[in-house]
Amino acid sequence: MPDVELDPVIHAQSRLRVVATLAALGTGDQIAFPKLQKLLDMTAGNLSTHLRKLEDAEYVTVTKTHEGRTPATYISLTPRGRRAFEVYTESLSTLLRGAGS
Repeated sequence: MPDVELDPVIHAQSRLRVVATLAALGTGDQIAFPKLQKLLDMTAGNLSTHLRKLEDAEYVTVTKTHEGRTPATYISLTPRGRRAFEVYTESLSTLLRGAGS
C-alpha cells in the first residue's frame, strides 16, 4: 500500500466539495457566494465556516464588495489552492490504485 497523505484542509467532505466546485471554474474566475451556496446546498453559516478554513490555508480568496448599495461576496480558488487540489487528487488516485493491488 503506498504511503500517501491527503491534505486535511481539503479532505473534509464539505471543503472538498467547495474546492472541487471552484476548481471547475477557469483560472482566476470567481463565483458569487449565494450561487456557490445554492450549488452545494449548504447553509450560509456552514459555507462561511468552511471558506474561512480554506482562506486561512490560502486556498481561496473571499472578496467582499458592493454592487450599488447591495453587499456582494465572491469566492475564487487561488493558484495555491488549485495546486493543492491537483496534489490531493493525484494522491487520492495513487491511494486508490494501491488499494486495488
